[in-house]
Amino acid sequence: MTVSNITVFRPSVLTLIGIPGLETVQCWIGIPFCVMYLIAMIGNSLLLLIIRSERSLHEPMYIFVGMLGVTDIVLGTSIVPKMLGIFWFHVPDIYFDSCLLQMGLIHTFQCIESGLLLAMALDRYVAICYPLRHSAIFTHRLVTQIAAVVTLRAALLVASLVLIKFRFQFYHTTIISHCYCEHMAIVKMAAENVRVNKIYGLFVAFTVAGFDLIFITLSYIQVFITVFHLPQKEARLKAFNTCIAHICVFLQLYLLAFFSFFTHRFGAHVPPYIHILFSSLYLLVPPFLNPLVYGAKTKQIRIHLVKMLYS
Repeated sequence: MTVSNITVFRPSVLTLIGIPGLETVQCWIGIPFCVMYLIAMIGNSLLLLIIRSERSLHEPMYIFVGMLGVTDIVLGTSIVPKMLGIFWFHVPDIYFDSCLLQMGLIHTFQCIESGLLLAMALDRYVAICYPLRHSAIFTHRLVTQIAAVVTLRAALLVASLVLIKFRFQFYHTTIISHCYCEHMAIVKMAAENVRVNKIYGLFVAFTVAGFDLIFITLSYIQVFITVFHLPQKEARLKAFNTCIAHICVFLQLYLLAFFSFFTHRFGAHVPPYIHILFSSLYLLVPPFLNPLVYGAKTKQIRIHLVKMLYS
């Protein structure tokens, strides 16, 4: 096989340069990123501890919140330590296989997080629209099956995304203009036809985010219709309050996700550092905010947290 202008054959080590254009201030950018990571780790760990220790919280909604906490911990840990190594300690090198592993973990747990938000939306839909049947429908067996399907879907889609990268043999460069390994950043390094990778990446994005977003939106539309038809104002407020935390988490995740997605693919005039900052915030903000949102908006979790802190 003859390929012109090839400089690298299957590199063993890649270089993450961080945030192009902001190299001189990366050390300062690392401070809020580190703070968000620490709060995310502490907050999600507390959530898991509370849900695990309190039997009254062993219900589908809180089990999904616990799963979301595990997802957020893995996502943050997959990104931030290496990112801070680049920003603070000038350690940009990463093994090629480690880069693919990081990419796989990031995209797998992004898919799992999206699937869990869909499961939580369906749980609220059944709880509010069919309250007398909720416990019969959302059994622990169904929760386990949902968790298995969500995880299997993510693993299969992302494993295929990683595997098709192994067909690349030649690369223009070993430098990744990013602070973590992600699909399009690696694809852009290849000196071969990457059309299949781009198409499959879009397929995964729309299969996961598009499918989940449609059904989450439909679920909440039906929930709002049901809530607004309740005869008593107190009942409407109580029903709506049970959804506020989920809606906040859903909005902040998908708004950041779509901004990052469209600027990466269609924002030719957007400076690279803007895209990289927002794509990093897209991965760091949800793990940081989720425990704060659920702690503030979910009465049962808030009560058990206060009890734990002052006992």
